[in-house]
Amino acid sequence: MTPRRRVGRKSTTREPIIQEPEQFEPEATRRTAGVTESARANRGWWDRNADEYQIEHGTFLGDDRFVWCPEGLDEVEAELLGRPDDLKGKDILEIGAGAAQCSRWLACQGARPVALDLSHRQLQHALRIGGSVPLVQADAAVLPFRDASFDLACSAYGALPFVADPVLVLREVHRVLRPGGRFVFSVTHPIRWAFPDEPGPEGLSVSASYFDRTPYVEQDDEGRAVYVEHHRTLGDRVRDITASGFRLVDLVEPEWPAWNTSEWGGWSPLRGGLIPGTAIFVCERG
Repeated sequence: MTPRRRVGRKSTTREPIIQEPEQFEPEATRRTAGVTESARANRGWWDRNADEYQIEHGTFLGDDRFVWCPEGLDEVEAELLGRPDDLKGKDILEIGAGAAQCSRWLACQGARPVALDLSHRQLQHALRIGGSVPLVQADAAVLPFRDASFDLACSAYGALPFVADPVLVLREVHRVLRPGGRFVFSVTHPIRWAFPDEPGPEGLSVSASYFDRTPYVEQDDEGRAVYVEHHRTLGDRVRDITASGFRLVDLVEPEWPAWNTSEWGGWSPLRGGLIPGTAIFVCERG
């Protein structure tokens, strides 16, 4: 799971984890960023920051849990992919798998998951944790699988927030799913783009237009993007889903639970009790 969380560290070894400070402070801006620039920037960002991400959030995510979002919604309770008993024997693709925590949980239910991520370093953490889940490094917009290879697909904050053209990803997922297959993905709730990305009171006042689709970009001194995140309105997401051949069967907006006292970037109990932080789209292939 990879909700917006910008840190500035660089990893140099696989294990043990050793990190060095970044040599520059990126400039945050809003500007256009295309498919190629976004993919290059985000691959590099997650390779550099995977270590710190796993250190900071690994305990919350666990080694073999399926957590959909910073709110802490667990697939054990949500059953968005189906009942655990129904997952046995199913071929499942996890997109933007990170350290493959969700795939590991799926394997424990008797499913046959494949964990895919753009970042080589994230997948090294999957190797560090262990397990027998197949790992694939690839771009979600060009999936290296045959048509109709999977029964289900899932993505917990993986890929879709970071791609310039989400329809490319959705069409690829549609292609590799079997008829009747389900794709469930979570992203930052679109309304959050109108608010500052802050967990405290300063994150409760509207500061930008919800309808401004200009990407958020962090760039180096030469103007090269080192991190890109793309905004789609709720309507945009629905249109992207239907344009890709899916049928939207549910839209889940998890409420912040009383037990969760954690802050995760701009997610917090304060904000979570007032405005939604996550949107989960449940789609089915015809």
